[in-house]
Amino acid sequence: MMKNSVDDKAQGMMPYEKCEAYGFESLTDEELLAIIIRSGTKSSSCMETAAGLIRQTEGQGIIGLQRLSLRELSALPGIGRVKAVQLKSICELSRRMARQRRAQRPNLCSAQAVVDYLMEDMRHLEQEQLRLLLLDTKCTLIHEKIMSIGTANSTIMPPREICREALLKDSTCFILVHNHPTGDPTPSREDVASTARIMNAAQLIGITLIDHIIIGDNTYISMKDKKLI
Repeated sequence: MMKNSVDDKAQGMMPYEKCEAYGFESLTDEELLAIIIRSGTKSSSCMETAAGLIRQTEGQGIIGLQRLSLRELSALPGIGRVKAVQLKSICELSRRMARQRRAQRPNLCSAQAVVDYLMEDMRHLEQEQLRLLLLDTKCTLIHEKIMSIGTANSTIMPPREICREALLKDSTCFILVHNHPTGDPTPSREDVASTARIMNAAQLIGITLIDHIIIGDNTYISMKDKKLI
């Protein structure tokens, strides 16, 4: 005889009850938001308010909450100023936790390690941003720097400044990472051409470009893995 699933057992439970019985991981996104929101309106429950909040992110789910401004959140039915501040505070805490993990000088020996390190920090950005990760000979991060901030669909990749930064930090190898706010990490022709220029400039002074990784919405492309460098 098959045991009932958690969903079957939890049917009809309030989010608080379900959390206490089965843990936070058993809750849906709407249920987690309902716990934070706590109350609804005269015409809708807190669960309905939470579902409406997620709909406002236009298909981006809870990730989209990062991009809603305090004013936009405050104007939503059932949210208001206080709940909007609470929600934005939680978003800020999540960003700070990601930064704290990054402060531990990780070993970036693979594309996946780089993605684990930067995904949550860069996937929410509304403009393209180029980051330089300078490594030692064992691929341990020794320095990270934002080299440029562009528009929603382009950013500048300055070979001279990148090479200069590597020399100043005595780094012999580096990784480039930039994001695509559209969510699609497919490299453009300009991405490929700019990467080639940077790689050639670095080789002239004995510095190695290990990889250029493009981050999308919970997905990525490694130019090294795709044999584009």
